[in-house]
Amino acid sequence: MHIKFFGAAGEVTGSRHLLEGQTQGQHFKFVIDYGMFQGGRDANDKNLEDLPFNPAELDFVILTHAHIDHSGLLPRLTAQGFKGTIYCTPATEALLKILLLDSAHIQENDFERAERKQKLGKWRGELPTVLYSVKQATECLSQIKHYDYGQVFEPINGIQAHFRNAGHILGSAIAVIDVLEDGQSKRIVSSGDLGMYDRPLMPNPDVIESADVLLVESTYGDRLHRGLQETEDELVEVITETMKHGGNIVMPAFAVGRTQEILLLLINLVKNGRLPHLNIWVDSPMATAATHLTEKYLEDLDEEAQAIFAWYKKHSHSLDLKFVADVEESKALNRIKGGAIIISASGMCEAGRVVHHLSWNLPHSQNAIIITGFQAMGTLGRRLVDKVPMVRVMGKEVAVRASIHTIGGLSAHADQAGLLRWLKGFKKAPGKVFVIHGEENAAANFAAVIKEELQWEHVVTPQKGNLFPC
Repeated sequence: MHIKFFGAAGEVTGSRHLLEGQTQGQHFKFVIDYGMFQGGRDANDKNLEDLPFNPAELDFVILTHAHIDHSGLLPRLTAQGFKGTIYCTPATEALLKILLLDSAHIQENDFERAERKQKLGKWRGELPTVLYSVKQATECLSQIKHYDYGQVFEPINGIQAHFRNAGHILGSAIAVIDVLEDGQSKRIVSSGDLGMYDRPLMPNPDVIESADVLLVESTYGDRLHRGLQETEDELVEVITETMKHGGNIVMPAFAVGRTQEILLLLINLVKNGRLPHLNIWVDSPMATAATHLTEKYLEDLDEEAQAIFAWYKKHSHSLDLKFVADVEESKALNRIKGGAIIISASGMCEAGRVVHHLSWNLPHSQNAIIITGFQAMGTLGRRLVDKVPMVRVMGKEVAVRASIHTIGGLSAHADQAGLLRWLKGFKKAPGKVFVIHGEENAAANFAAVIKEELQWEHVVTPQKGNLFPC
């Protein structure tokens, strides 16, 4: 059996890992995740590149969670001929119905808008690429089959798998795959994206005790997040100061997971008297849908999150929370001169309604931008984090006069300490450890820490295209 890395190796996005070998006298080939590359000038080229195998040859896909950097190219895979089953958890399937259709809709709209401009002589360069259509995304959804956490399934004879809770977002999973090889069972474990410990919204990641081959993420493998108390203190300070000076706050946030955690934190801060009555607008149709879905899967959240949601239902007058529906209502937010908290997608500021709010709010010093999650290299969000004085938004140069605040404690990814805590759950060192889903420095740093602190020997940081026996 061998594994080949087609993405999220030496970088954060584009998770795609191919496993191939023999079981029960038959050849198998499957992938763990099939995500879209995001950020950077070459992301589009990577998303368009042909794979060195026929997608029709794949037996199945194991999907750890719904985020686009893990799921976003699935419709392209099925359109290219993959006819097998995509396995995931029930909540992940529900989220995919929102995320994949939204992704396709955005691609089609961007192309149509650019095409209209081209006909008017107002578009320069190549037209945006449509990786897949809404129709193709809809057809892809028909190939999904879901299983609850802990429920064992058999994709093909000789391979069994089950999901454990990764504590990252709703439905996120650690994939545990047992392959019968030469009469012996070999266990492959993929961490997916691991959540933070002892935080509101999601439960702690499940402990996994054994693996022969381990794929572990390293998004924040080179740093520590602030503690929850420090995070809340900073959030209170930024909101209080901005409101005192009559400004607005724009919070770019991933529609799934991050938006719901931010809402939970703000509601709890109002509940505890640390913040006054707030005026909050959630301006993202996807985030709105994901929030309603979160309420449907309340039992998947931790007990504290359930209690905060219950309090809000009884005290909804304590803050003014509005979910923005149409485009005109979204545009109207830019006429608000102060006192607004606008939570909007996309989380890396690359597309969606948040770019309009940034365009309006960045030039004014009384406003604040709160960055709440990881910003990949090459994204507008990363440039804001790097405190550049001017940014290009929707084709225009915009001065950055608003204050920029990066609150790392709001991340849905475990930091270095959290990742190590999860690894310490293994009773013995896995035979091989592949450190993935991290920029080169983060992955290399975390691999070194694993070797030093855990005394694990076979730790590798693969690059895109690398092939390893396993």
